[in-house]
Amino acid sequence: MANYRGHLAGATAFFAVYLAGLFYVFSIDAAYTRFTLLELVAYPLALFGLCLMFALWPDVDTNSLGQTLFYWIFFLVDVVLIATRHFQEAAYLGLFAILPVLGKHRGWTHTWWAMLLIPSPLLLLPYLFFPERPLYGLPFYGAAVVGYLSHLVLDGVLFRFRRRRRAYR
Repeated sequence: MANYRGHLAGATAFFAVYLAGLFYVFSIDAAYTRFTLLELVAYPLALFGLCLMFALWPDVDTNSLGQTLFYWIFFLVDVVLIATRHFQEAAYLGLFAILPVLGKHRGWTHTWWAMLLIPSPLLLLPYLFFPERPLYGLPFYGAAVVGYLSHLVLDGVLFRFRRRRRAYR
């Protein structure tokens, strides 16, 4: 089980592999090689930030750096929603925000289905707003899933490593 520094380091390693894969996939087609300098810097930074955030997300159900980070984000977004009179959206965000603390640590936030479900708005919302570009959110969703995956792997949730017991004589 890693602490937040271990999870951030693990997410960085997983992200390096993910980014190399993206560069390979996008270098195959010449249409994707026309990125501006801003896009070549901003997209990888945004993807890296998402990867780091989702590497901390599974520990949002306990007193941790991830909980502090995400609840500050939830609070600020909720204040903006209330200030702009989007009360229904603010209520849904509040409902969503309390779900992790209702469960136990290493409960539902440490499952493979949560790894796929929690980042899904990153895939679905761009599709709803830009239907002409249905895969626009895929790299962002992928970065979030990679970060989440790194957390689950480091915690030994997805792949349990057997430890040999030493026979003491």
